[in-house]
Amino acid sequence: METKEQQFTEIIRMYERTIYTVCHMFSNNTDEVNDLYQEILVRLWKGFDTFQGKSDIRTWIYRVSLNYCINFHNKQKKEQERLASGMDLHTNGNHEKDLQIKQLYTRIQALGLVDRSVVLLWLEGLSYDEIGAILGISVKNVSFKLVRIKEQLKKMSNI
Repeated sequence: METKEQQFTEIIRMYERTIYTVCHMFSNNTDEVNDLYQEILVRLWKGFDTFQGKSDIRTWIYRVSLNYCINFHNKQKKEQERLASGMDLHTNGNHEKDLQIKQLYTRIQALGLVDRSVVLLWLEGLSYDEIGAILGISVKNVSFKLVRIKEQLKKMSNI
């Protein structure tokens, strides 16, 4: 019989990349990303007993992660202007591809919080239904937003 701690640890191992991906969408600073990650873990742990399974565990983790990061971002924005810096993405040795990925993430960070969340979830391979459930919007709205976001990103690449 698994203890609550073992269950939680197993779930976090499965979704660690997901949580870090969300954190990277809201910060360029490695230390800040790690702090966000730790705070999200605390919130997930506190809410673990109350998770009722009405949605998929992944949906719940995305929702908690996004909500925390959005709140953090809003507080941060009120306190000070964010400093622009390159993202600390994992490199694979292909400098040109790494540069393209960094440029894409920089453009994504220029989007509004909701649009940033939509594109993040889409890039993670979630279905429109899952994205809608996580963000509390309709599937049709998800589709509309993605079309508009793709157009915005294309315009940014032509600048």
